[in-house]
Amino acid sequence: MIRVGVNGYGTIGKRVADAVATQPDMELVGVTKTKPNYEAEAAIRRGYDLYAAIADRAAEFDDAGVGIAGTLPDLLDAVDVIVDCTPSGIGARNRSIYAAHDTPAVFQGGEDADVADASFNARTSFEAGREADSLRVVSCNTTGLARLLAPLEETYGIEKARVTLVRRGGDPSETERGPINDVVPDPTTVPSHHGPDVNTVLPGVAVDTAALKAPVTTMHTHSVNVTLRETPTTEAVRELLAGESRIFQIPEAAGIDGAGKLKEYAMDRGRPRGDLWENCVWEESINVSGRDLYLFENVHQEADVVPENVDAIRALTTDLSAAESVERTDEALGVGLESLLSTGDDARDPITADD
Repeated sequence: MIRVGVNGYGTIGKRVADAVATQPDMELVGVTKTKPNYEAEAAIRRGYDLYAAIADRAAEFDDAGVGIAGTLPDLLDAVDVIVDCTPSGIGARNRSIYAAHDTPAVFQGGEDADVADASFNARTSFEAGREADSLRVVSCNTTGLARLLAPLEETYGIEKARVTLVRRGGDPSETERGPINDVVPDPTTVPSHHGPDVNTVLPGVAVDTAALKAPVTTMHTHSVNVTLRETPTTEAVRELLAGESRIFQIPEAAGIDGAGKLKEYAMDRGRPRGDLWENCVWEESINVSGRDLYLFENVHQEADVVPENVDAIRALTTDLSAAESVERTDEALGVGLESLLSTGDDARDPITADD
């Protein structure tokens, strides 16, 4: 069993902790919080051992009646790998702490690429973890783009990819980011940083990105145009993407016309927190004109990096292949939506099979 700790039990951390707890080859040793708030209480209610992320604040947990198993150094001494899910910038400060305890670490995409030995995406760069002591799981947007572009590059070749990202203004819990009533370029420079970040896990693919921020909390939307080196049919591209377990094609007959209904669909399917771990591509948006491919996809910023974190743990600590790890992760979590409306099949999503 791979003993795992999660430093930071927030939007990403609580999802990674739950994902680790489902894996047959992993043990969640504990999670950390900086203060005894509602998330600390939630961790205890889920049966997770709680550690104080900042040793000097341990007394605050005692005063609040929230029992802790120790502090971050204690957790580091008890695990084989730590997953850093702290806010952007904090992970870089924690790097020296992990190194002092000789604990391999997985960082998140909010950190600069040089925070770790390599950037990571299970679809494109799993082997990067073999000789590494630390990995950085790329951001939600980069994860989504790497999943989409990799099979296109492998099958048809990519001459140029152009992506416009309409980013959510903040996560549902980030009240400090609102209220807002605007759509703004973010960043105003073109191309944005997302394209170079894709190249940290998918080198050699020419991709330009531009990004805007919108007053929503649900998901990011990508408008994608890829000029391919070969000329496939629209149906061939649909079949290609259908073979990717972490890409879900939304059938036109489903009547899902936006992120709100996508989240509702995920909740109706029994997904925890309404999470969508997959890229969600509108099937009818997939269109090939000459060598140009066009499509729209949505990326759930709270969830799509979660299975990647699980795979990154295995890349650092095991000899499993990428395919074996992805299959194990997907099976344990229930990744891989299939719509009855698009397949005509009566198979049920694994996560709701016992309903």
